[in-house]
Amino acid sequence: MAVWIQAQQLQGDALHQMQSLYGQHFPIEVRHYLSQWIEGQMWDSVDLENPQEEFKAKRLLDSLIQELQKKAEHQVGEDGFLLKIKLGHYASQLKSTYDRCPLELVRCIKHILYTEQRLVQEATNSSSPVGGMMDSMSQKYQQINQAFEELRVLTQDTENDLRKLQHNQEYFIIQYQESLRIQAQLSSLATLPPADRLLREPSLQSKRATVEAWLTREANTLQKYRLDLAEKHQNTLQLLRKQQTVILDDELIQWKRRQQLAGNGGPHEGGLDVLQSWCEKLAEMIWQNRQQIRRAEHLRQQLPIPGPIEELLTELNSTITDIISALVTSTFIIEKQPPQVLKTQTKFAATVRLLVGGKLTVHMNPPQVKATIISEQQAKALLKNENTRNDSSGEILNNNCVMEYHQTTGTLSAHFRNMSLKRIKRSDRRGAESVTEEKFTILFESQFSVGGNELVFQVKTLSLPVVVIVHGSQDNNATATVLWDNAFAEPGRVPFIVPDKVMWPQLCEALNMKYKAEVQSNRGLSEENLVFLAQKAFTSSSINPEDYRNLTMSWSQFNRESLPGRNFTFWQWFDGVMELTKKHLKPHWNDGAILGFVNKQQAQEMLMSKPNGTFLLRFSDSEIGGITIAWVADNPSKAGERMVWNLMPFTTKDFSIRSLSDRISDLNHLLFLYPDRPKDEVFSKYYTPPLSKAVDGYVKPQIKQVVPEFATASPDPIGGNPTYMDQASPAVSHPHNYGIYPTMSDSMLDADGEFDLDDTMDVARHVEELLRRPMETQWSGQQS
Repeated sequence: MAVWIQAQQLQGDALHQMQSLYGQHFPIEVRHYLSQWIEGQMWDSVDLENPQEEFKAKRLLDSLIQELQKKAEHQVGEDGFLLKIKLGHYASQLKSTYDRCPLELVRCIKHILYTEQRLVQEATNSSSPVGGMMDSMSQKYQQINQAFEELRVLTQDTENDLRKLQHNQEYFIIQYQESLRIQAQLSSLATLPPADRLLREPSLQSKRATVEAWLTREANTLQKYRLDLAEKHQNTLQLLRKQQTVILDDELIQWKRRQQLAGNGGPHEGGLDVLQSWCEKLAEMIWQNRQQIRRAEHLRQQLPIPGPIEELLTELNSTITDIISALVTSTFIIEKQPPQVLKTQTKFAATVRLLVGGKLTVHMNPPQVKATIISEQQAKALLKNENTRNDSSGEILNNNCVMEYHQTTGTLSAHFRNMSLKRIKRSDRRGAESVTEEKFTILFESQFSVGGNELVFQVKTLSLPVVVIVHGSQDNNATATVLWDNAFAEPGRVPFIVPDKVMWPQLCEALNMKYKAEVQSNRGLSEENLVFLAQKAFTSSSINPEDYRNLTMSWSQFNRESLPGRNFTFWQWFDGVMELTKKHLKPHWNDGAILGFVNKQQAQEMLMSKPNGTFLLRFSDSEIGGITIAWVADNPSKAGERMVWNLMPFTTKDFSIRSLSDRISDLNHLLFLYPDRPKDEVFSKYYTPPLSKAVDGYVKPQIKQVVPEFATASPDPIGGNPTYMDQASPAVSHPHNYGIYPTMSDSMLDADGEFDLDDTMDVARHVEELLRRPMETQWSGQQS
């Protein structure tokens, strides 16, 4: 069901919240009449932090205005006339508002749609039967909202008590003034004749005694009111602190953890709108209670009454200041992290946000944020409050930014769009640590005041650890450092400590998350794939997953020590597989055409039970980022015997020349993809269409995959002559007649039965070179 249809069924506070989303910046009528169109657009595809995306936003703005104008033109009748004028006015209004800043329109509509979805979801959960299955998230939200309602009631209660106290104190002061007036009258009796004094004095003495007795009683009452109010404020602050702990230490920390895992390819951390609404409610409650405590202090100063209230109010004021300080400093966060593998002299971006900036009106005097890169040691010293002022480990260009307030979404944020790390200063490394294991962090800091300079805050926040590289060749190892840190960092750790060893199942989870994200596939690593990886990591032959569950893998095993008999690490091999799959094999992996994680021995066992021509695709054990074709066929040396052949691995370089599917199409001896699927059924949709026929006497060259020992002749579809390759030109069809390449007397197989791809590709390039020559030259060359 469309969100707008459900949103119109909201009631009470939810309906009020939904209505408050709209105004002159985006009229609710536009949402209503264009609801289907609005919900059908790809608002999320626009990156609000990238100024280059402005053209997309502008296109959406123009389309919105066109839709509004179209809607207006279709209005007929008396009612339609008024609506036509109204919609036309809104079209002009939106154009004038957002024409120069179309990204703000996208930000506004994204905020509206997200909030409506949240309100609808909350309403759906709350209206379900009590015995229904409510997920833990809904229960958590419900508990937080209930606590806010309790705080609202308590704050309103203390507000009423404070007003009552103020009223009683004002009346007390009036009566006190009355007692002073009576005392003055008694003093003036001394100037009167004795007869008059005796006549008036008893009455004044009686009145004074009555007033003073009342004042004594009322002073005790006022003192009790003050103490009761202070006790209520203590209870409120206790609940506020508890609620703040839930939001900052549970929900916000979880969001930050999700953000960190998203760096490894985990699910997106989610928006900050719900967290911001909670933090703003907290800020509002804290500020109201702070103002109440200050008013109570003012009443005490106005009418000092001996007792413990002075000390209580001082303690309350200190507590509420601590609470608001914790809220402000904790809600200064990095919404969009800088890249965790950071190359010098390369532009990068980041966004910081103050979740309570709008509610505390910080935006009235926009603060400036500064970004600095610091080392792991400097980060440790910073968290210990040691003096690290002006310490940095490098120079960042464009590292100052003013926070901007976005009226439509109520967010206060600073968008660093064009930072660049000009230089880096490295520290002395420990032991075997390489430059790609050294961690830095970007420190964002700012200073601003709240409540008309009543409180001044210095806020700081650290980015996730970054590894600085100077060349693309370091990216692979730097990514390993980041992956390990993101996956295994503990909340609240000392920067940037991670365990040196982790359980194998934990690492499997991290590798699977990374693989799915890099390859952009829902098909992750199966249990069989993970067993293969365990065999590689631990040099084991066991195929039982249980044998690996209690094993640990160290960082050195992961990406410091080379695999046995190889010159690369476990991670380097795995990363090579991901890169190859991401760039060239993604559709085939998604189709399930690539088994991939199978060793040579397993491939042999699997294929020997299948008919000749059955093949499978597996990642190379011996080469980073390589994939090979293994197939079963007759052994030419022994009649009646079959064997499994392995083609030399293909790499990214090879697939930039000719795709995997085309190479498989070229090899006529490959018939069935394991276990028994005809190859054309699996790969034909990816074949490159045949080249067009010769034009102006020239034949277009074409490279094709050839394995000479298996290049058996097949009938030519046109002339009936034997050809070595389908769709080849005549010159290639009869190489023995025209001498295009020499006869292959030596086998192109290595000792393991693998073909040398470089030799076969040299032949293909030779063909291509000859095909580029004029036809006459070729013929004359052959005839001579």
